[in-house]
Amino acid sequence: MTMSVPESNSGSEGKEEESEDESEILEESPCGRWQKRKEQISQGNVPGVESASLAMDTEEGVEVVWNEVLFNDRKVFKAQEEKIKEMFENLMQVEHPNIVKFHKYWLDMRESQARVIFITEYMSSGSLKQFLKKTKKNHKTMNVKAWKRWCTQILSALSYLHSCEPPIIHGNLTCDTIFIQHNGLIKIGSVWHRLFVNAVCLVLPVFPEASVHGKVRAHRDEQRNLHFFSPEYGSAEDDYAIDIFSFGICALEMAVLEIQANGDAVVSKEAITNAGQSLEDPLMREFTQSCVRHEAKQRPTAHDLLFHRVLFEVHSLKLLAAHCLISNQYLLPENCVEEKTKSFDPNGLMAEIKHGDRPGVQLKYSHVSPLELDKFLEDVKNGIYPLMNFALSRPHPVPRALSLSHEQVESVKTPTPEPQETESRKVIQMHCNLESNEEGTKTHLSLFLKMDDKLHRQLSCDILPNDSSKDLANELVHYAFISEEDCEKLAGFLEDALTRHKGKASGTTQ
Repeated sequence: MTMSVPESNSGSEGKEEESEDESEILEESPCGRWQKRKEQISQGNVPGVESASLAMDTEEGVEVVWNEVLFNDRKVFKAQEEKIKEMFENLMQVEHPNIVKFHKYWLDMRESQARVIFITEYMSSGSLKQFLKKTKKNHKTMNVKAWKRWCTQILSALSYLHSCEPPIIHGNLTCDTIFIQHNGLIKIGSVWHRLFVNAVCLVLPVFPEASVHGKVRAHRDEQRNLHFFSPEYGSAEDDYAIDIFSFGICALEMAVLEIQANGDAVVSKEAITNAGQSLEDPLMREFTQSCVRHEAKQRPTAHDLLFHRVLFEVHSLKLLAAHCLISNQYLLPENCVEEKTKSFDPNGLMAEIKHGDRPGVQLKYSHVSPLELDKFLEDVKNGIYPLMNFALSRPHPVPRALSLSHEQVESVKTPTPEPQETESRKVIQMHCNLESNEEGTKTHLSLFLKMDDKLHRQLSCDILPNDSSKDLANELVHYAFISEEDCEKLAGFLEDALTRHKGKASGTTQ
């Protein structure tokens, strides 16, 4: 039996063929992990980037962005290659839940040109600008709670960058370079903006009309986003205050959805002032106005803004407990929250506030939804609710070259090693089992590490009675191939487990 295909399906076949063309692999990274596709994407207007394509991370099974920067003069580029490598190496150290992740870079030297290729996280949900346009098109207004949450996340990222020593200046913060995910997580991209500007000054100082230089100038002069840049932008005196000005404009656009240009090519100062005055909440009005002050020295820091009355709130015990739980998740059994909530009596009393002159307040376990609790913990883990008024648990990395001026970079003589693959996967749970033989002459240790990429690790070894717990823990850490942060946690975990086991063994012997 033969069945004819209706002609109306020819359009869908064409779309399928087009989709297949876009997924065609054009190029692979030297290590074979990243595969460049034909599909071009936009991840914010980043100066100097010749092209940005969708790519596949074959190890993680996720889509990423394949970025390319083209330098027309290979000889001049070669003379400054080490400085450019140092800047990219430092860029790989920047890690924050509200900053688009920079994964890897490598150089591609051709006969007459040099190419820098770098892989970044793909933000599939689109930019904040696109979200605001859709919201306005549907005749919606901005939810104040969402506005506060977004401002907090952006400021958390800026505070992280600015607190490095020396500070990392973003220099390209607009609603096009801020991305929003489906769960409300905000991430800022184009953190490498200054790097490209510095790289251009280093590599092409005598070719002002060369490829990268021209793109930077075109970006800087782009009319659409000109109002995001502070009056002092591009001068020798500019510092972190230029990011605060840009953030103020972003915060204002988030609140009013769009600053009207009134038919002009550029958004005027008057339009910005009118948009600020249209805010009904006086605290929001004062907050945005403080960011866009003409004098850079009068603008507050990102850290100060996190404490502004419109944003600041005393963190609830629930949020503090969630952060504590997430930070120490590797010590807890798998699905411990789910198992614990199942064992509770719904009518059991969880907490009570007593008042002498009026009825007290009782909170029962039935008042807390396990599903809501799971979602809240996931949001905290993803960085949607950062702790903004607590000291950092560890110092920030110091990506020096990102912040250096042309003169300062000239004085840097530190040699840069070849790019290396660093371990970025996290240990989310640790389990160990200790069994002594009948004679008590040795103990067998089995260690299980559960990784966040679901590629787990298992180690085992025999321990003699005279072995030092600390030395053994450090030796096992050496073979675990995990991040430095997890190494410290694992060493403490093993030392504690071995010490307790030896204590039990000696107690049994006695």
